[in-house]
Amino acid sequence: MLNFEEDFTPAVAPRMAAPAPMPAAPVADIPAPQARRVQAADKRVINGATDVNQLVPFKYKWAWEKYLAGCANHWMPQEVNMSRDIAQWKDPTALSEDERRLVKRNLGFFVTADSLAANNIVLGTYRHITAPECRQYLLRQAFEEAIHTHAYQYIVESLGLDEGEIFNAYHEVASIRDKDDFLIPFIDTLTNPEFKTGTPDADQKLLKSLIVFACIMEGIFFYVGFVQILALGRQNKMTGAAEQYQYILRDESMHCNFGIDLINTIKMENPHLWTNEFKAEIRTLIQKGVELEYRYAEDTMPRGVLGLNSAQFKEYLRFIANRRCQQIGLDEMFPGVTNPFPWMAEMIDLKKEKNFFETRVTEYQTGGALSWD
Repeated sequence: MLNFEEDFTPAVAPRMAAPAPMPAAPVADIPAPQARRVQAADKRVINGATDVNQLVPFKYKWAWEKYLAGCANHWMPQEVNMSRDIAQWKDPTALSEDERRLVKRNLGFFVTADSLAANNIVLGTYRHITAPECRQYLLRQAFEEAIHTHAYQYIVESLGLDEGEIFNAYHEVASIRDKDDFLIPFIDTLTNPEFKTGTPDADQKLLKSLIVFACIMEGIFFYVGFVQILALGRQNKMTGAAEQYQYILRDESMHCNFGIDLINTIKMENPHLWTNEFKAEIRTLIQKGVELEYRYAEDTMPRGVLGLNSAQFKEYLRFIANRRCQQIGLDEMFPGVTNPFPWMAEMIDLKKEKNFFETRVTEYQTGGALSWD
């Protein structure tokens, strides 16, 4: 058995004539191996010059911790029992027509929304981020977006819905199409193969797109749908779908928080990008996002349903918009608004023995524990 702690002498090779000596290279031309090593202090989220293939040493530990939390929270749609949902959907008396419209409109938006988010990550955002810790989380996030698309497809298939109607809603339903039309130009910017960061104008375009996706798409556009489906679950309706939405809400809350941390780190490393003119533009975009999501709320439930009404959603969206502004260092846009749905906080915090709908253990984790900041 070979013991690497013991000295050993290799066999002596046959003696050969010594080659003519080569002129020595100047010492200054040979970089020391340590000079090529990545130093954490040299890393940057964008426009970095360090090796993106070398994960450590960590500089952005928060990104790595979110990656680990995402892995610990792994779930798959087909683990959720949909039998009660199927029975209710088939029973003409179990759900009102307004409730059925709400479910179909919800799915019509979400079945393509997470695909847009995934494409934005893998075809756009990822290649412009130069911190490998952040790239690691983005890979996990892209996979979670695929799981969410799978979940919506699983619900559509389980209920026997018209796939053509649901999957084409983002073309055919105005309130859904308008939200997607708002997002697509920002995807096109980042996925354009000729787009490069490195100038103030290009870096602001990247930062703007990150804000649109973290604070408006994942941070505002998803929340009417989350409230509506989770409200159904609170009334013991469509509990399998509601359970999946609860897991998706947990994932998307993490996506939103990661995106906000990414935005704030880019701001800190590039303070020249955060001009008054740029901040005013962001506020205008957030205002537009609130308006589009409110129109969507009115379309999905033209009459009050489930104890919800459009006035509550106007207040809720303004409340959320204020929160997003505060998180990225902007002043509140809607002073004095409050949260009309405080129970939504319980839906995000899954650290309890059973989920709200009592269908399975909610704190479903593959290992480790989720810690919310």
